[in-house]
Amino acid sequence: MSRARIVVSEFMDEDAVAALAARFEVLYDATLVDDPPRLAAALADAPALIVRNRTQVRGALLEAAPRLSVVGRLGVGLDNIDVTACAERGIRVIPATGANADAVAEYVIAALLILLRGAFGATARIAAGEWPRTALTGREAQRRLLGLVGFGDIARRIVPRARALGMRVAACDPVIGEEEMRRQGVDPMTLDALIGTADVVSLHVPLTETTRRLIDARRIAAMRPDAVLINTARGGIVDEAALVAALRGGRIGGAALDVFEDEPPEEPERFAGVPNLLLTPHIAGVTQESNRRVSALIAERVAAELERTA
Repeated sequence: MSRARIVVSEFMDEDAVAALAARFEVLYDATLVDDPPRLAAALADAPALIVRNRTQVRGALLEAAPRLSVVGRLGVGLDNIDVTACAERGIRVIPATGANADAVAEYVIAALLILLRGAFGATARIAAGEWPRTALTGREAQRRLLGLVGFGDIARRIVPRARALGMRVAACDPVIGEEEMRRQGVDPMTLDALIGTADVVSLHVPLTETTRRLIDARRIAAMRPDAVLINTARGGIVDEAALVAALRGGRIGGAALDVFEDEPPEEPERFAGVPNLLLTPHIAGVTQESNRRVSALIAERVAAELERTA
């Protein structure tokens, strides 16, 4: 009997790929995500697919994969996967819940410190002979209010890190009860109250029709003029054009975007020269350590699912 075939369409830790290849036939090609016809052909007889966030597991791809029974997601967000269509086809979707949460939590803390302090973009100026000490007098994190929009696993891991810096923490989440937030040492707030009072606003909600453009021009205008915004959740939650306009106009203190409405952005030039803006290519949850954890977890769970259904 031939071995079950696993297709991996985006990058994965090599040790995890090797562990799968010892037990199954594995096609590992991180360029498949950018070649839909070749990916569709590879899935014609494959019961398993492993993806990150760019492979669109919906529509034509599902039609091209009649034997598909399991999709492993190297991450936690599922907006690139039509979960309903998968369920209707009996396809199990397995995210790497928790495996990259610490990496995202550390990213948020690093970003807020960089944005509040405002001192780490001066290398070129100093190398050119300038000495801009007065212009780079920034702010400390201690005693400032960090507002978490969404209070899931990642947000909860941020709390002790922020409190270790002496920060106060508030959160809003319509699903999580206020008593649970208080038990975690967090002040519950409504979204608009949090937006209007927090020194740092960090987003931790999935992208849904309810959360799309949640942080729009109106809410950005309601932020404190020195507040900073961090989005490691999903692009589309923030109105990027409104954010750029606010930063260019000096109406908020800064922002860090790790996620974008289109990835890569279709109009990257809109971000050129925007002051106090940090951009990274959807890597808040990707470190050497988290990649190993995420890959090992998904390899193990996809393998177990294939063996269970064999």
